Amino acid sequence: MRLITLASTATAMALAMAAATPAAAQSQEPASAAELARGVALDYDTFTLDNGLRVVVHTDRKAPVVALHAWYNVGSKDEPEGQTGFAHLFEHIGLFNPTENVPGGLMEPLRAMGATDWNGTTWFDRTNFFQTVPTAALEQALYMESDRMGHLLGALTQERLDNQRGVVQNEKRQGDNQPYGLVFYAMLDALFPEGHPYRHSTIGSMADLDAASLQDLRDWHRDNYGPNNAVLVLAGDIDVATARPLVERYFGHIPRGPQNEPAQAAVPTIAARVDLTLKDRVSNTRLYRAWVVPGMMDASAADLDVAGTVLGGLASSRLDNELVRGDQSAVSVSAGVQSFQRIGLFQVTVDVKPGQDVDAVSRRLDAIIADFIAEGPTADEVARVVTGELSQRMQALEPTGGFGGKAVVLAEGMLYADDPGFYRTQMAQYAEVTPASVRASMARWLTRPVVAVRVDPGEREPYVEAASTRPAPAAVEPLAITPRGPMPAVGETKGLDFPDVERTRLSNGVEVVYARSTAAPITRVALEFDAGHAADPADGLGVQALMLQLLTEGTTTRDSVQLAEAQERLGAQIGAFASMDRTAVTLTTPSANLSPALGLMADVTMNPAFAPAEIERLRAQQLAGIAAEMTQPNGIGMRALPVALYGEGHPYGRAFSGTGDPDAVAAVDRDDLVAFHQTWIRPDNARLFVVSDRPLAELTPALEASFGGWAAPAMSRGVKTFDVALPAVEPRIILIDRPQSPQSVILGGAVLPVTGRDDLVALNAANEVLGNGFLSRINQDIRETRGWSYGLNGRVNPLEHQTPYIITAPVQADRTGESVAVLIQHYADFVTTKGVTPAELSRTVNGNMRQLPGGFETSSAVLGALRSNALYGRPDDWWERLGPRYAGMTVESLDQAARGTIDGSRFVWVIVGDADVVLPQLQSLGLPVEVRRAPTQ
Repeated sequence: MRLITLASTATAMALAMAAATPAAAQSQEPASAAELARGVALDYDTFTLDNGLRVVVHTDRKAPVVALHAWYNVGSKDEPEGQTGFAHLFEHIGLFNPTENVPGGLMEPLRAMGATDWNGTTWFDRTNFFQTVPTAALEQALYMESDRMGHLLGALTQERLDNQRGVVQNEKRQGDNQPYGLVFYAMLDALFPEGHPYRHSTIGSMADLDAASLQDLRDWHRDNYGPNNAVLVLAGDIDVATARPLVERYFGHIPRGPQNEPAQAAVPTIAARVDLTLKDRVSNTRLYRAWVVPGMMDASAADLDVAGTVLGGLASSRLDNELVRGDQSAVSVSAGVQSFQRIGLFQVTVDVKPGQDVDAVSRRLDAIIADFIAEGPTADEVARVVTGELSQRMQALEPTGGFGGKAVVLAEGMLYADDPGFYRTQMAQYAEVTPASVRASMARWLTRPVVAVRVDPGEREPYVEAASTRPAPAAVEPLAITPRGPMPAVGETKGLDFPDVERTRLSNGVEVVYARSTAAPITRVALEFDAGHAADPADGLGVQALMLQLLTEGTTTRDSVQLAEAQERLGAQIGAFASMDRTAVTLTTPSANLSPALGLMADVTMNPAFAPAEIERLRAQQLAGIAAEMTQPNGIGMRALPVALYGEGHPYGRAFSGTGDPDAVAAVDRDDLVAFHQTWIRPDNARLFVVSDRPLAELTPALEASFGGWAAPAMSRGVKTFDVALPAVEPRIILIDRPQSPQSVILGGAVLPVTGRDDLVALNAANEVLGNGFLSRINQDIRETRGWSYGLNGRVNPLEHQTPYIITAPVQADRTGESVAVLIQHYADFVTTKGVTPAELSRTVNGNMRQLPGGFETSSAVLGALRSNALYGRPDDWWERLGPRYAGMTVESLDQAARGTIDGSRFVWVIVGDADVVLPQLQSLGLPVEVRRAPTQ
């Protein structure tokens, strides 16, 4: 079966967009929706095995990789009472535990074969497992995926169930521990009646997870995971003639299971408005509005999505213009629809500006929504949403797999609609959206009673924890294991062929670094400056963040609304961001709209208005963001750790978020912003990076027209100073008291005797064994063996200058002290008596070599590679040189790299948790403990 493009169905929307766009904004006409739609098309073939397994194959030869996705027609909506969380728990069991014929589990061979994007997810409607693998490893991946489908239960033991139960419960704690983390539970309870399939969350309840037995999980798998309830998608360097015999060979023997009939679910309507008030340890009040609406299969889905996007999903949305830019009673807003198979959730959120009358804002919100429902969107708003939708889908279809690539689009269509091309039906629906159809859909679905939730700062209700002990599990007989032939070996993989890098210079001297990527008709541009958070003045932390926000909120020729609308008409996104070492203005646009998009980008970069009213509005937003950061466990910790490692006077001794110090942000004036812009955002401090499907010769005139005439200002260019002495090393624990925390966030770190410009390849490879990645020793021990965490890591963070090593370990509160002790022991052992083993070396070397070709499927990955090469002073062919370098590594070379660099005895530990629970656990560690109050207390 072959697909056609959507061009004809988008014509009406193209005409509407052209008619609605003001002539003054069209010095260069945007591409039509029909033209953009040609970039949203997939060819595919399908076949079905005798056991009912439906297979979709899409050919994409851009890289020697294949995305392999297995989607099952079962999710949390299919769970009966008393078994909430089972679908997600079984996803963990399928993902992280052995199968009958892969007794060591799938993670080791997936890493060794060079798989990328390997993971699994569960949601209301489905469970999936996926990986992108080198073409030469496809047969091994098919063997493993078929063993997961048909040969899993014999390897499932009580011990493995208990381990994954602990991991899942820590995943729940990790989400619940965040600000506003308990709202979704209350919202589902209020929106859905008892017994409705969508009423409970996918993560489930602690009690049901506690009660899950081995026999329960066996029955769950038998009932739901047969091939006749699954869709298999192969996308990439594969064709149907090759795929069919391989799928028959590895999956054809698996017998059908019971036919799962997914739970039917009507769209419920509550009898009257429900108002709920919750309290949480948050910095500001948040307002929610929510309705249950039809799901993705309903003809009104596109209308409702357009409605949500116009209301609160665009930079120029109604709520932004009224509440954020208008009366400035809110610091952020959002609105949109989450579409599921049977139902959708239409949700609005408003973060109220501190000091505002919350009741008044709530009434104003309801009035805006009511007016919008009555009036509907304009033709221009509808056209801008559709253009943005087309642009986003183009970008989403760049990768073959992962969380949102081509395989996902095809699998969703086949699973939910029995049509891999269902996405074209959806796009046709967008092309048919009109202001009248949106107004009609809103009148039908959003005039029903609403659930209104208000979350105020305060103390949470008591947290429902897991049982401290569980009854002894009932004995069950082990299952017979059905042996298969040996797992196929990985064939000879191809090396990386990184796109050729070309260079030119604009007439003002700005260097252009370019690489071509034809994966999608998209152009990505990064105008990068040697600045970053490290450029913030020590007495003005946060000035850069405020300046960057203002760049995209108005120029000397366009106010913030005009600027947002201009981007939306082009399907372009312009952003301004900073890392610790670099600052960048970025552009992503359909290549058909590159010239006008570059004109907008240049205007943003060179001509910021820094309007006084906008300064005050964005200052308030930044201060609210800092306050919110100080309520988040990781935010609290990562504001404390860099200062402890580097000292306050060092350019890196500041929050890595770059949001700054509230007192400094409050004191910034317009002159400070202009001075920072002229000091750092200038052509003699800039480099342009471009990745596009268009050749450089075609792009250069547009780049020259936009940026070639930009001249440096008279004032001196900024210089960063790193010759600041680091504080004396004082291994210790800083405990930041955050009451009512079901988890503790453990951060540990030290400044390494290396910089990002040093050769860190061997060090990073050694650290994969110790700290970085799912198979690292610390993650395998604390997460997989002990079940104390949802996941943790230790990473070399390659800053341009003095580079830190940072451990991030969220663990259940009652295991905090033990977790620190385990971490200390692992780091001591690794650099003394328990270095890299031959098996770990083989896995790491093979995995890193084989994953290189799959690492640069997308233009964003290529752009990131160009930028990192420049930051760290690497040659253009650096990525292609890596394969041979990995091949030459030895146990001794990795041990030497780690032992000369990582010293766990020098770590400073920052722990964010409930001091009443955590402090007694730390007394036996032999380290001094300093207790601080969380910033918002």
